[in-house]
Amino acid sequence: MPDLLPFVICAAAYAAQAVIFWPGRSTSQRPGYWRLVPLVPFMLHMALLLGAFLGGDGVSLGFATMLSAIAALSVLVYGVASWRYSLGGMQGVVLAIAAVAVLLQGLMGGGQLIPQSGNPAFRAHLLMSITAYSLFLIAALHAVFLAVAERALQRPSAKTAPVGMLPLLTIEALLFRLLEVGFTVLTLTLLTGIVFSKQTFGEHLPFTHMTVFGIASWLIFAALLLGRHRYGWRGKRAIYGTLTGFAMLFLSYMGAQFVLEIVLGRV
Repeated sequence: MPDLLPFVICAAAYAAQAVIFWPGRSTSQRPGYWRLVPLVPFMLHMALLLGAFLGGDGVSLGFATMLSAIAALSVLVYGVASWRYSLGGMQGVVLAIAAVAVLLQGLMGGGQLIPQSGNPAFRAHLLMSITAYSLFLIAALHAVFLAVAERALQRPSAKTAPVGMLPLLTIEALLFRLLEVGFTVLTLTLLTGIVFSKQTFGEHLPFTHMTVFGIASWLIFAALLLGRHRYGWRGKRAIYGTLTGFAMLFLSYMGAQFVLEIVLGRV
């Protein structure tokens, strides 16, 4: 287990900022230099991740490390997006997830060492995978926010929409923009995975759970985006389609690693 102190410091900084930006708090709307505040723990977070990924004899890749990397990239994406969009309390949820993820990385360690980590195809595939996971994690969060906003619209007398929540149409537009970018990255992830599999295992698409769930998620997102552009799908179709696609993507790697490392105790 690595020295836990820097992970605790990073998690505590994220958690404190999550309270500031949390939905329902007026402080979630603070402008200007407050947008730079999440970059402070983010830089420490990145240093911890680089130590896990590149330390030792290769890349250490486990459930906690992948979750931490996905959370870090999500913080970066939201930090950049906050300069163009008024994200309100949504940023607080991402910061809270990052706090939990970096703490889990410190408690659980880096995980298994990947022997092919020097392979350029693997490095490209890994970068694309983390980026795709991060984009679809944010999309899944937006789908949840969209469900909350729709419920508030249907029940205007009930105060179910937190202060700082974006308008429903804005959330929906951002959701599909995230899905479009995420789908492009996921497509590149599958393509680089095919190249990596060919170089390593001698076949393009080995029949594994990663292949099955990865392709299933790609098909779900492709159908959702096609339905949006051709038939104007929105609302519940967008919510359920996004969450189902993200669940398939999660199971493709993270779910298996969770079972192996957490449930079965293997590394």
